[in-house]
This record gives sequence, C-alpha cells and structure tokens, in this order.
Amino acid sequence: MPNYNAVGILLAAGESSRMGRPKALLPWRGTTLIEYQMNSLLQGGCDTVIVVTGKYDIEMALLLKDRPRIIRVYNPKFLEGKTTSIKAGVSELPDSTHTIVFLAVDQPRPAWVIEKMLRKHSDFGADITSPGFDGHGGHPLIFDAKLQTELAAITEKGEGVRAIFKIPDIDHHRIEFDSAIVRLDINTPEAYEKALVSYTELAKSKL
Repeated sequence: MPNYNAVGILLAAGESSRMGRPKALLPWRGTTLIEYQMNSLLQGGCDTVIVVTGKYDIEMALLLKDRPRIIRVYNPKFLEGKTTSIKAGVSELPDSTHTIVFLAVDQPRPAWVIEKMLRKHSDFGADITSPGFDGHGGHPLIFDAKLQTELAAITEKGEGVRAIFKIPDIDHHRIEFDSAIVRLDINTPEAYEKALVSYTELAKSKL
C-alpha cells in the first residue's frame, strides 16, 4: 500500500445523548465501534489515528492505551460542539502529516472505503476529497494538511468544516460510490439495530 503520510482524526467526544449509552463502546463486528474504526483507518492507509475523546474519556482510555499508532486527545470543550473536537485533533497532528482523514466514531466504514478515498485523493491531488452516494454527500472527509490553519479557525456558528469548502479556489473532488455505506450514521438505538443487520451487505468491497 502506498504511503500517504495520512493521519486519521476519529471524533469520539460526543455525549451519545440520543443513543443513551456511549456509541464508541457499542459492540461492533466482534469488537467495539471505536476499535473497529481505528482498525479501519489504519488498515485503509493511515499511519496514525488521533482519537478525540470527551465525556467518556475514562471509559475509552483502557481501549486506547498501549497502542503505538494511536494518539488519545481529550477535548475539554466537547460540550461546545464537534468543531472543538476537530480543532483538538488538528492541534496534535505530527509535522510530517500530508493528508488528514476525518471520521466520526458513529460512522462505521470498512477499510476499503478509507483506502479508496486516500487513493483517489492522492491521484487527483485535490485540497479536499469527499464521498457521495445518490446525490448526497458522505464521510469520511479528506483534507490536505496545508489547510490546517483554516481547520484551526472553524467555528460552530460558521458551519464548521463546510465553511472551508466555500473558500475561493479550494479544489474539492467528490468520489461517487455505488454503496450507501458512505452515508451510514448510527445515532439512535433503532439506527444501531438496523445497522447491525444491514452492514454486511453495505460494507461489501466495491473497489
């Protein structure tokens, strides 16, 4: 696999209020959701994964320790919104980072999706690469590391990372997928139960 000098930023600081329990710790594919996501990012081509924690930092800490390619970053401002977690992760990026992969812990993605996104991002040389399905955008989002200054300046009131998409001369490339896998979010117990049933089909490799 090519070396993309890519770092994954896995957002796992939320309260999981709609789920009623920590989404990151939900059983998933023989492990927990957070471990599945970390493994997908690493297997998909990320050299390192920065996991941004918040409310459930203590509960996640045991799963994150003693992992040489995992960096745990606690976001004390997690109640102020997702942008604070993005900025907390960006602030810890290694100097050698060339590419940043943003993914939320409640958006399970198989490694092939990460690999395809990184490969296409590299091939096209875009500033931002995002996936799409059936006319709608999805995740993960991939940013060139040269946009760190812009990422550090995002705000909740200013549309978060979406504001960067609107900067003049930003080269945004969208990759269309044949699977709704890039749209999957798990926010509620009902969505979780449905995803447990549908994921095997959704996650089939279509490289």
